[in-house]
Amino acid sequence: MSPRGPIRYDTAPALRYGHEPMLTLTETSREAELFDAVGIAAELERLAEVHAGNARELRLAVSRHLRGALARGRASIEGLLLADRHGRRCAERLSAMQDEIVRVLFEFAIKHLYPAQNPSEAERMAIVATGGYGRGVLAAGSDIDLLFLLPYKQTAWGESVAETILYCLWDMGLKVGHATRSISECIRAAKADMTIRTALLEARYLLGDRKLYDELIARFDKEVVQGTAAQFVAAKLAEREERHRRAGQSRYLVEPNVKDGKGGLRDLHTLYWIAKYVYRVREREELIELGVYDPREYRRFRRCGDFLWAVRCHMHFLAGRAEERLSFEIQREIAVRLGYTEHPGLRDVERFMKHYFLIAKDVGDLTAILCAKLENSQAKAMPVLSRMMARFRPRARHTLSESEDFVVDYNRINVADENVFKRDPINLIRIFHLAQKYNLAFHPDAMHLATRSLKLIDQKLRENEEANRLFLEILTSKNDAETVLRRMNEAGVLGHFVPAFGRIVAMMQFNMYHHYTVDEHLLRCIGALSDIEAGRAEDAKFAAELMRTIQPRHRDLLYVALFLHDIAKGRIEDHSIAGARIARNFCPWLGFSPAESETVAWLIEVHLVMSSVAQSRDLSDRMTIENFSAVMQSVERLKLLTILTAADIKAVGPGVWNGWKAQLIRTLYYETEPVLTGGFSEVNRAQRVALAQAELRAELGDWPPAELDAYSALHYPAYWLKVDLPHQIAHAQFLRSAAQAGQSLATSVSFAAARGVTELTVLAPDHPRLLSIIAGACAVAGANIVDAQIFTTTDGRALDTISISREFELDADEARRAARVTDSIEKALRGDIKLPEVVAKRESGKARRKAFALQPEVTINNGWSNRYTMVEVTGLDRPGLLFELTATLSKLSLNIGSAHVATFGERVVDVFYVTDLFGAKITSPTRQATIKRALISLLSPAPGAAAKPAKIAAMG
Repeated sequence: MSPRGPIRYDTAPALRYGHEPMLTLTETSREAELFDAVGIAAELERLAEVHAGNARELRLAVSRHLRGALARGRASIEGLLLADRHGRRCAERLSAMQDEIVRVLFEFAIKHLYPAQNPSEAERMAIVATGGYGRGVLAAGSDIDLLFLLPYKQTAWGESVAETILYCLWDMGLKVGHATRSISECIRAAKADMTIRTALLEARYLLGDRKLYDELIARFDKEVVQGTAAQFVAAKLAEREERHRRAGQSRYLVEPNVKDGKGGLRDLHTLYWIAKYVYRVREREELIELGVYDPREYRRFRRCGDFLWAVRCHMHFLAGRAEERLSFEIQREIAVRLGYTEHPGLRDVERFMKHYFLIAKDVGDLTAILCAKLENSQAKAMPVLSRMMARFRPRARHTLSESEDFVVDYNRINVADENVFKRDPINLIRIFHLAQKYNLAFHPDAMHLATRSLKLIDQKLRENEEANRLFLEILTSKNDAETVLRRMNEAGVLGHFVPAFGRIVAMMQFNMYHHYTVDEHLLRCIGALSDIEAGRAEDAKFAAELMRTIQPRHRDLLYVALFLHDIAKGRIEDHSIAGARIARNFCPWLGFSPAESETVAWLIEVHLVMSSVAQSRDLSDRMTIENFSAVMQSVERLKLLTILTAADIKAVGPGVWNGWKAQLIRTLYYETEPVLTGGFSEVNRAQRVALAQAELRAELGDWPPAELDAYSALHYPAYWLKVDLPHQIAHAQFLRSAAQAGQSLATSVSFAAARGVTELTVLAPDHPRLLSIIAGACAVAGANIVDAQIFTTTDGRALDTISISREFELDADEARRAARVTDSIEKALRGDIKLPEVVAKRESGKARRKAFALQPEVTINNGWSNRYTMVEVTGLDRPGLLFELTATLSKLSLNIGSAHVATFGERVVDVFYVTDLFGAKITSPTRQATIKRALISLLSPAPGAAAKPAKIAAMG
């Protein structure tokens, strides 16, 4: 056995990530024992004596002992990572321990199981680490990729040794990728398969016959790599694009894939693979000598790798397995492990994730730098490289007549020389304006120089009239403003020119509602508004119609308001109020008059109001409309806020904007417009009801007129105003089928995959506790309600559409699950199950929501309706909550006139319009206090859970 002693590592001082202060070790020179190779070898010798003659039992005993040693080693390495926070060093420690395990197994196998007294030439073997293991870095759950390298074809001895090592590793619970090949077979496979070629590019000798390994590397370089750089680089960049497509194109998804996502570890690996293949480097430090990166950029390269490895290693340790998605459930724990603390306006987890996204941005910058270097040095040899930076380049280098400071290089804008920005700092804005104007891509050299010139953006430039004129034209341009602004953001120019925007760059919001970081959301808002204006947004035609009727100058105000509406996120005060204040200071620089600046500020201050009222208030109640009208003040402002609201919701994430919300926004607009133009108009409402009925009649052309008349009479005006046409058609077919089947109780299922929900429609005789029973039945079946549309027909039946969270990707699987839910609803409505008892037995929360803590809030308000008291409940959503809320209201002797159920990620906002049993409002302070206490008790966390104290509010 090897005379090696324990693997030991000096523990270095704690790292600092970016500007994040980290804890510092009190001891900086203690040693950590990870893997006692000598002690383990002695124990394996003892096991060989105990199990002499029984190879299978011996192998299992060896595996058990090594598995225990591996667990102890990993625990020690995790402890070191918690102490020093060196991510790459942790990965190197795990890899080094794995090296020792393979070495111990190999030496044990050739000594005790398959000794070769006089090995022939064919019985030579080298064991080689490939892939990520070949790089000498591993996470706790990483695959172990091994190559058993032979001189010729496989021999019985080589096969037995390889099998022993593999079976022991598998018995230890490790995931092992392996291949047994001769050198010639390796070369043939590498030529045919780019994945194998990449794995061999990172081959690392472990043990065995060193000459075999050296021969493989020499032949690989000569026969595979030489002359194929263009092919390899093109393949790796194509792989990168496909990987990003699968993981989600945006670098700023709030639950990123640390390994395969945009700006993740795999992107760093791709950089190294390309550099290694093209420049023939063996060590990363050689990239500086070759001039690929300067020392500062190389430090960024190392910092990015160390941070991402620290995150990935923590993820694997926490999950106890390979986990690559940085999900909400583990984000805060990792933030704490890395030493992030809460600051005013930003939680520890939000500061950690902001740093993560800044690192991902750095990885993107490093990719652009390398590609530019490759293109400049290898342009003739590898023209295919340029496809990453531009689509087509019909013309070679030429100057722009508009400015001598910029040139067009194969359809990409570039700087004429390195002093362009120093001579005139306005050029830092002008380059983006010209690129947008002439539809040019950006040369990476120009973007690199812009990033290096950010210190030139000072207050003088921010207040410069020409710079602000150019910026406003970029922001409001009809030529892909979103993409140009994103490039400004990636270069750092946008955040320096608008410092308030710089504060929210890479800022995440720790909730399940927002899919992107704040800056990415704002840029997507600009894209959404552009789509609405151009008529490309099929699901927002009403907003597009309004866009054509606003005052021409207000178009610019709308784009600026959307750009600024969330710019004050992450501050202590309300971001709407703080954002309005920022707008009042910023808009005059753009040339806006005081009145125009105030309009932008107003839009920002009320940008959440329309969405909130539309989704959580009774739009058929006159007082609701009058209250909302008082906020709007004019029809023009109502139009602007309607358009802004549509664009804002569309940019939150896929599926968030849908037909229900579009119809609610439209209804609120049409209910409010007559009030603002001189009085509440029932005629206007009647016309809209008639139009909705006419549209449905046109779609149901095969129905007899008498049947259409009877069906139209089934619904009250509120139904026709609030329900979109596709749902009206589905409801008509559903009610017709139920009538033909003679069913008084019926259910149907449909899928809204884009929203991630399954819609259940329930037809049943109406009674006060109907919603509570449906909610309870969903809870019993494990279904979580995220939305509900509740209507009563004129013949005393309820028509409720309940949206539940989707659980299965395939419709067939989801259909079977939905059938179980509808069966539960029908049984509950028939009285076949006792809901309170069954619901109580179910688990009250989901692990995904345990990551969040929300302050519960109950508001009781008599100012939103002349007839009802409004009870608004806000808190952390969970399965069964709606049932508990409605059941509690019933126990309190309250009648629910209408309910408005909405879920925003993990946050639920349920609004109930209630009266007492005599039909009167709840005005008694004592009675209100009783209601609040009962509802708050349902929302408050279990004893010991961390959450803020409940908030109770009442009005009138």
